[in-house]
Amino acid sequence: MKKITAILLTLITLSTFAQTKQMNTGEILQAIKRLNVVGNVLYVAAHPDDENTLFITWLSKEKMVRAGYIAMTRGDGGQNLIGSEQGEYVGLLRTHELLGARSVDGGEQYFTRANDFGFTKTTEEALATWGKEQVLADLVWRIRNFQPDVIVNRFPPDSRAGHGHHSASAVLSEEAFKAAADPTKFPEQLKYVKTWQAKRLVWNSFSPNFQNNQPEGSFVKIQLGDYNPLLGKSYSEIAAEARSMHKSQGFGSAKTKNQRVDYALHKAGEEAKNDLFEGIDLSWKRMKGGEKVEKLINEVYNNFKPQNPSTSIPKLIEVFNAISALEENVWTNYKKKEVQELILACAGLWFEANPTDYSVSPNDKIKVNVNVVSRSNSNITLEKLVFKGTNQDTTINKKLVYNDALNIAYELKIPANTPITQPYWLVERKENGFYKVTDQVLRGLPMKPADLTCEYTFSIEGKAFTFTTPLSYKYVEPSDGEIYRYFEVRPEVTATIAEKVYAFGDNSPKDVVVTLKAGKKGVSGSLTLEVPKDWRIEPASINFDLKDKYEEKKVSFKVYPSNTASEITLKAIAKTNNGVYDRGIATVEYKHIPTLTLFPFAEAKALRIDLQKRGNQIGYIAGAGDEVPAALQQIGYQVTMLTPTELAKDLSQFDAIIVGVRAYNTEEHLKFFQDKLMDYVKNGGNVVTQYQTNAFYGVSKVKEIGPYPFAIGRGRVTDEKAEMKVLKPTHPLLNTPNKITEKDFDGWIQERGLYFSDKWSDQYETIFSIKDANETEQEGSVLYAKYGKGNFVFTALAFFRELPAGVPGAYRLFANMISVGK
Repeated sequence: MKKITAILLTLITLSTFAQTKQMNTGEILQAIKRLNVVGNVLYVAAHPDDENTLFITWLSKEKMVRAGYIAMTRGDGGQNLIGSEQGEYVGLLRTHELLGARSVDGGEQYFTRANDFGFTKTTEEALATWGKEQVLADLVWRIRNFQPDVIVNRFPPDSRAGHGHHSASAVLSEEAFKAAADPTKFPEQLKYVKTWQAKRLVWNSFSPNFQNNQPEGSFVKIQLGDYNPLLGKSYSEIAAEARSMHKSQGFGSAKTKNQRVDYALHKAGEEAKNDLFEGIDLSWKRMKGGEKVEKLINEVYNNFKPQNPSTSIPKLIEVFNAISALEENVWTNYKKKEVQELILACAGLWFEANPTDYSVSPNDKIKVNVNVVSRSNSNITLEKLVFKGTNQDTTINKKLVYNDALNIAYELKIPANTPITQPYWLVERKENGFYKVTDQVLRGLPMKPADLTCEYTFSIEGKAFTFTTPLSYKYVEPSDGEIYRYFEVRPEVTATIAEKVYAFGDNSPKDVVVTLKAGKKGVSGSLTLEVPKDWRIEPASINFDLKDKYEEKKVSFKVYPSNTASEITLKAIAKTNNGVYDRGIATVEYKHIPTLTLFPFAEAKALRIDLQKRGNQIGYIAGAGDEVPAALQQIGYQVTMLTPTELAKDLSQFDAIIVGVRAYNTEEHLKFFQDKLMDYVKNGGNVVTQYQTNAFYGVSKVKEIGPYPFAIGRGRVTDEKAEMKVLKPTHPLLNTPNKITEKDFDGWIQERGLYFSDKWSDQYETIFSIKDANETEQEGSVLYAKYGKGNFVFTALAFFRELPAGVPGAYRLFANMISVGK
């Protein structure tokens, strides 16, 4: 039974949020044809947005095999072009963008536990940081679950991949191809699954990689862009819709309607000469007794009536029974699921269970409306409902009448031990480069299957079927229509600290505001803020009484730092009669994904920094996903966000103006103010421009972003511990008002910097020389120029990561850049 459980969990992966699947007649015919294809393909890459959505669409909708995409990471280290989320928050966002893409291209989504720690140039660093054996185990686990006939790598296993994560995904895939078949590898998995040997491993390339007019190896040429008349679209159009779900990365794609050719280059296993599936039987003949199933499916297809799909239900039930009579395996389990979806579609049967509110707390009650409707004249009876996770059920025995909705209301008591709705990989604290997931069966799923579900037992034309949907909240937004969101189980109280980092430049205290939020009615207790002994808190605790559900109360503690430089963690602890709560609440909300709520630890970093600064008034031009302004406010700067309206005003009031990361890439209006910014410098102002990409003259069309010419390349240093060689020890940027030393570069995260300048006018001075291992020194991380009475600084150092992360030395160096000349 354990092996079956693992397989079934895989099958319901996408049901965490999905409702009853609805199909038009073209999609039903496509799905019937797909029933006769028995084969699986696993696509392997490193990040969200790495996958070839066209290849996955072709697999799913032309070859009609089961197609899965496994990304090594959730993209936690990537940037977000549509908001300010970073780290695990952007990872959660990009997880759901992938789920959106798969809902379009027909694939399934999986992951490993690896954390995207940012750009790396080497396979070795990626594998060392992730923990090679752990990630390899996850990939082997997915292969053994999914049992692919073919494994497809997106990247080559070497430097041509362009990113250490990319090449590492290919290296791991080649090892996992063999390891999945070896019972001595990760034997603990064999309690749930069996070993598996895929037929072949290929690299999906856009070219056959001709070298000296010779191909790298054997390859298969694949035409991907065909038109599907049942779907009314070409595969390239469908793929573009899927690709465009990656909005946080700015990957909206045009719907091209022409043919495209890709290549599958042989890497391991049996070579294919003419076809990707050469030598693989994708029919029911691959298993004993399958010929009968194939014959029945052909009868369903040949006798399908588009105007009355329900006439196919009796024969589909025969198909289901015939599959059930075969030996249970990954294919039969999946095909039974597909048949059930077709029966629902042909019957026009719809059902869902909607709580009247979007959240509940353990040991509380919630009203749920169950809605069932059949849009056919099929003989269907709703026999029973079971609310999984609540130990409540009810017998119905109600025959459904055509288009007459059955609405039933229930009040459910939520057990006290129901876990909160937290992304499963964020329940425990992550290790460096790796998320901790103790439950083997959950590893790799995009989201944990819902704890609270409704199970419906129907009699359909005399055959009993049981289906399950998660409880999901539904509401109507006048400007957008009907919207679904996850139904959440929340702590009865959360305590959210206002800032991620509190930076103390001197001994003056700061007010730390904590927002208490009730998850149910009538929550009372006390809140404390924990700090080490050499820090002080006033008051010691604060009592609270929240009468209404969702009621918020802001309370404030005065925090006194230590006398010497130190770094601590502030912890908010709420105590009620029912327990102790140490979680805050955060929301990720965009229109293209469901609203996502998570409950991070109620903590913040606090720094006592040896910091001096000159000047106080800062003008800030926001870039992409920019959290630097809040960090500057922490050390006492008055920050004014410079919108086009503010830029049009007198700028002389500012001690410095800071340009956010990629602002020239994203803010078209900057082209109208560039001359004014340079005049501001010439007249005595300071401008600090953070990294831009080498297409900085794209939307803004600015010829030069500094007072003198310089070019931006693609140079970067990904080793956050790389030595910072000082070129000009006496330079003001290193001495005034803070003396910058080697210690100030301790504790940096993810990288030193990116998109360094690679050419510059001799009017600029360079300050540092840095490099990654086995590479040449780069001097373009910081450029400084005196211009008129003022100063211009370009910095490609990763302040946009270091300041929000609370790196003390980054604060000190950035304060010097702001203060230069003052």
